[in-house]
Amino acid sequence: MRLKTSIDAIKWLTFQACAFRGHDESCNSKNQGNFLEMLKLLASYNPQVEEIILDKAPKNVKYTSPKIQKELLHVFARKVQDLICNEIDDAKYCLIVDESRDISKREQMAIVVRFVDKSGFVRERFLDLVHVKDTTSLTLKTEICAILSHHNLNVQNIRGQGYDGASNMRGEWNGLQVLFLKDCPYAYYIHCLAHQLQLALVAVKREVPQIHTFFQNMVFIINAVTSSSKRHDELQANQIAEIEHLKEIEEIQTGKGLNKIGTLQRPGDTRWSSHFTAIYSLIRMYGATRSVLIDVAAQGTTFSQ
Repeated sequence: MRLKTSIDAIKWLTFQACAFRGHDESCNSKNQGNFLEMLKLLASYNPQVEEIILDKAPKNVKYTSPKIQKELLHVFARKVQDLICNEIDDAKYCLIVDESRDISKREQMAIVVRFVDKSGFVRERFLDLVHVKDTTSLTLKTEICAILSHHNLNVQNIRGQGYDGASNMRGEWNGLQVLFLKDCPYAYYIHCLAHQLQLALVAVKREVPQIHTFFQNMVFIINAVTSSSKRHDELQANQIAEIEHLKEIEEIQTGKGLNKIGTLQRPGDTRWSSHFTAIYSLIRMYGATRSVLIDVAAQGTTFSQ
């Protein structure tokens, strides 16, 4: 029961994507982190559990240490990966790979497999995340092959490769796609279409003066309003006042989920959809944004303001 309680707590926190540990997990801490606090909550509803966990458990079988938490997480991860591999079985599949640097400056490579299941539906499954010492094509290929071998997936069954347009991925002579083509001649490479379209749109945006100026001014307005906490508070206050006025004159509908107070969204070069989101947020909050800018112009004391 003690082990089952820890498993249930870890399963719930994992499913909800919550952090496990807190800053202070000592006995005197008022908040010992999500995992230990979850155990306390489960114990408060079950006297049998309360009598055998945490302080009332033997010191060598508490099942609450960070090492135990990681071991249980690895068990869950392995079971999910086994289920994915059973779905693929001996079928053909495609690889979708990308790497990026995490907050600790470590290069992480994400591997996704795309395949058709036994019912005829196309599936995409996140298979693994692995640390790589560098992003050269040979290193990436070695790590990918090791992961595929570990999961009993045959490299000869690869029927597609999906990467971005970096030279180490799509290079015609030493790129990752060429290295896999040498082992599997049917593993055709396809540039990630979403990424390709994004790069094209961003390049076109910069070449058309009117569009470039439009987005440049839009970003300037968004930064001017959202970079200051005081102006952000004014923006939200103006939104509330505007919504209340529109309610009084019955110009807007009321109901659950409607008329939410938001903030201006910044566009990003990695997602073209973010440009639409930025424009939409500015149009929706145009009146409130205009009021903030009028106050800045009236009260400004510096040249930039």
